[in-house]
Amino acid sequence: MLRNILYISASVVLFFAGLILYGVILNSGEISLEEALKQNNLTKIDNLKIIIDRSSYRLQIYSGNTLIKSYKTVFGKNPSKIKTSANDLVTPIGEYQVCAIENNHKYHKYLQLNYPNEKDAAEALKRGYINQKEFEIILNSVNKNECPNGNTKLGANIGIHGIGEFDIIFRNLPFTFNWTNGSIAISNKSIDELASIVKIGTHIKITY
Repeated sequence: MLRNILYISASVVLFFAGLILYGVILNSGEISLEEALKQNNLTKIDNLKIIIDRSSYRLQIYSGNTLIKSYKTVFGKNPSKIKTSANDLVTPIGEYQVCAIENNHKYHKYLQLNYPNEKDAAEALKRGYINQKEFEIILNSVNKNECPNGNTKLGANIGIHGIGEFDIIFRNLPFTFNWTNGSIAISNKSIDELASIVKIGTHIKITY
């Protein structure tokens, strides 16, 4: 009995170790942002554009119309296209701005987006997801150019972050595993590179 348990446990460990090793091999060809710039004969990024595509699970960095680098991403657990509430685990679709940057976060680094913005609030009011008072709360944050406070049914605290202490496992999974609350997750190394080029007010477009 004990031998069978040990055999099964060892098999499971070897299976997952094999998965991680396979993921490491797949990721071994990734180049740094600096190297990507050199390949495009650039020394810096001008007219930064960041597009996150939920359908392809990629975050793309552009200098003008030139694609510089693409990162593997994962999203909220709920695959729905429309975010309707704070706890629905959906990653919103739309155009946002970075409204806060945390360099010491449980997921390594965190770039908060100004979700919900005025467009999100107007659509939610139209569909009956929020009431007029909640709409005005969101609009007040928009007018003050602040991160939303989350005191509405739409919530807030959506952003781009790393993986944190389990980075070596999750970044090397050879398959897609959506696990966030609706935020966009990339590897710790990737969020380091992204954080080095964004600032408060940087535009982020999320598509599907």
